Amino acid sequence: MVIGSGPGGYVAAIRASQLEMRVAVIERDSPGGVCLNWGCIPSKALLNSAETMESIRGAAKEHGIEVGEIHVDFKRVIARSREAADKLSRGVRYLLKKNHIDLYEAEGALTGPHTVALKPVAGKPAPSVPMLEAEKILIATGSGERLFAGMKIGDGVMTSHEALIHDTLPKSLVVIGAGAVGLEFAYFYRAFGVEVTIVELESQMLPGFDAEVAEELRRAFVKRGMKVLLGHGYKSMEQRDGGWSIALEAAGQPLTLEAEAVLVAVGRTPLSAAMGLEQAGVEIGRGGFITIDDSFRTSAPSVYAIGDVARTPLLAHKASAEGIAAVEIMAGIREPGFDLLSIAGCIYCEPEVATVGLTEAQARERGIDVKVGKIPFRAIGKAVAVNQTEGFVKLVASRKYSEVLGCQIIGHHATDLISEVVLGRALETTTAEIGKTPHPHPTLSEAIMEAALAAEDEAINF
Repeated sequence: MVIGSGPGGYVAAIRASQLEMRVAVIERDSPGGVCLNWGCIPSKALLNSAETMESIRGAAKEHGIEVGEIHVDFKRVIARSREAADKLSRGVRYLLKKNHIDLYEAEGALTGPHTVALKPVAGKPAPSVPMLEAEKILIATGSGERLFAGMKIGDGVMTSHEALIHDTLPKSLVVIGAGAVGLEFAYFYRAFGVEVTIVELESQMLPGFDAEVAEELRRAFVKRGMKVLLGHGYKSMEQRDGGWSIALEAAGQPLTLEAEAVLVAVGRTPLSAAMGLEQAGVEIGRGGFITIDDSFRTSAPSVYAIGDVARTPLLAHKASAEGIAAVEIMAGIREPGFDLLSIAGCIYCEPEVATVGLTEAQARERGIDVKVGKIPFRAIGKAVAVNQTEGFVKLVASRKYSEVLGCQIIGHHATDLISEVVLGRALETTTAEIGKTPHPHPTLSEAIMEAALAAEDEAINF
C-alpha cells in the first residue's frame, strides 16, 4: 500500500506491480501529487511562457524580427499551465489503471503497522471501504509550503501554490527566499514586467550551491532588472494602501520595502503530521522528517518512507529513484543503500542551473586534492550562434585519478546537459575520458567536453 501518488508514490506503485505485488494507492488530491499538480509541471509551463516572452521582448530585434505592441493575456498563461498539469494527472491515473493498481481517492491515516483508515475528501466520492490492510506500507506524502510565524496567505501574499493559480499580474512583488522556488518565480514575474525584489538571509542566492554559480546567477538577475538583497532577514509585514509593507533587517539596520504582492519561498516542510504515525510506531526526527534506514524502512518494520517526507533534497526525481529502490529492496532484488550524491539539483529560471555531486568547496572540505575545469558558454560556437552565452560549465575531479566528483552548470539548457555527467559519475568516468569523447558540433554539450579538457590542461577553445 502506497500513501501518496506523487513522483515517488506512483512510480513505486508501478514498479511494485511489475514485481507482481498487489498494490493500492491512497491519494487525497489528484493523481500525480504536489509535483505534477502544484509544482514541477505547472511551474515549468509558466517558465516556458516567461522564456517565450523574454525572447519576443529582448531577442527578436537581434534576429531582424520586428514585433508590434505586445499584449499579454495572463489568465491564458495561467490556464495553459493548469492544462498541462491536468493532462499529466490524467496520464498518471491511466498508468495506475494499466498496471492494475487500486486507487483510493481519500485521506489515509495509519491505525497500526499494517492498517490504514480511509477518510472522505471534499469533492470526491466516499471511499468504498473504511480501511485497508497490507503486508507493507510505503509513505510518500511529500512536503508542503513553509511559512514564518504570523504569516497568512491571501490579499496578495502567496506561496508557490497560490502563484500557480493567481491569474492577475501585480505591479510589484517581493520574493522572500532565494532558493530554487523563489528564483524561478522571480524570473517568471520579471519576464512579464513585474518589479521584483528578492530577499535572502544568507550571503548568496541559492544557499548551499557553488558560490561562483550563485554569483553568476545574481548578476544575470540584476541585468534583467531585478533587485537582490542578500544578508537581509525578514522581520514582519503589514497590509498598507492596497499592498504590503515588509520589514527587514541587515546587520542590525532596519529596511522597509513596499510591494503590491509578496511571494513566500522559505522552504518546505514534510507532510508527516496527522497521519497516525505514532499508531504504527513510526518515529519522526528533526524537522518532521520520518526516520529511515538504508532500506527506507522506518522504526516500524512493515512501514517504509521515501521522498520529501523522509529526507532532503526535496526533489521529484530523487523521490522516484527512492521509490523504485525501496520496492526493489522489499522484493529482495536489490541491496540496501542509495547514493544521494547521484541526484542532480536543477533550477529552471534563465539562465538555468544544474549541479550534481560535490562542489569544489565540498571536495576540499573532505580533504580531496582536486582539479577544476571551467569553460564559459561564450567560448562555445552553438551558444554564440543562438545568443545564449550566459554562464559556464565547471567540472570538479580528483587530481590523483581524474575521477569526476561533481559538476556545476549555469546556462541555457543546463538542466538537460547535466545528465551526461550524472551518467558519467555512475560509471566512474574521468575528465580524460569525457575530454577524449567526440561531442557533436555545434552543440551546447561541447561545453562539458571543453571543461573536461580544461581540467586536463588541454582546453582547445578557451
